[in-house]
Amino acid sequence: MMPLTFMPSCSLPDSSRMRRGLAISRVLGLPGLMLSIFLCTLLPAAASQGSSSVPRSEVSRVQWVGRFDPSLAPWREVRLQSVPRHNTFRFVEWEGVKAVEVSSEASMSLLARPISVDLSQTPVLCWRWRIGRTLSQADMRLRSGDDYAARVYVSFRLPPAALSFGLRTQLSLARAIWGQDVPDAAVNYVWDNRQPVGTVLPNAYTDRTQMVVLQSGDSNAGRWVWERVDIRRDVTRLFGAGAEAVQLAIAADTDNTQSSAQSGFADFHFVAADRACDEQ
Repeated sequence: MMPLTFMPSCSLPDSSRMRRGLAISRVLGLPGLMLSIFLCTLLPAAASQGSSSVPRSEVSRVQWVGRFDPSLAPWREVRLQSVPRHNTFRFVEWEGVKAVEVSSEASMSLLARPISVDLSQTPVLCWRWRIGRTLSQADMRLRSGDDYAARVYVSFRLPPAALSFGLRTQLSLARAIWGQDVPDAAVNYVWDNRQPVGTVLPNAYTDRTQMVVLQSGDSNAGRWVWERVDIRRDVTRLFGAGAEAVQLAIAADTDNTQSSAQSGFADFHFVAADRACDEQ
């Protein structure tokens, strides 16, 4: 099947906005290029697609946000123009599982969608994923090694009380360039090559993105693995209470280590804390 292509939903700003971005990057504490990467990976994709919502009566049961079909809608690719090579995303039926296959060759881009989830009712995110193998040269502690065979992003908007004056200033400057959809924080769930399961570290580029290792090494490579994470608990302990989830994204990431990866993702859904994942 030919890979699906979309118009990029995130790109570097025009020249005048880029000059402004470079000028304020010192205030944000990020080099200009890293400012672009940080904002683009957090930017909610395809906002015009609208949010995922369900009737109140359904919230207590299960809220599906990633049952994939050939169109992949409402998911859209998010490309970083600062990264010359982009991943390939396509719908596949992989061992009977309707999934997105991600092929990454010294490349980086995301497949993302906006979400609207009541985390007080359905705080737990479930999904299954798989990889061919981990990236032997990756090291999440270093910028040069910030690559993963598979990663799941959840981006958040935080209540004003959770933001310091300095951070509010930084975010205001960022939104002056990129628009009001820039979120406040993100949690990344990753399949790492070396750090133990349960490791939590700030991203090598910004502490506004926290990395959580769910799988490590190759012992589970080559097969589907179910995950269950309490999103509300994680964002509360990492960034504070009252966060609102605004975007979900998936990726493989191989541009820093110039390596390759193949991964799959399927069956994303939110459930109540006392409900089992809907594993089919």
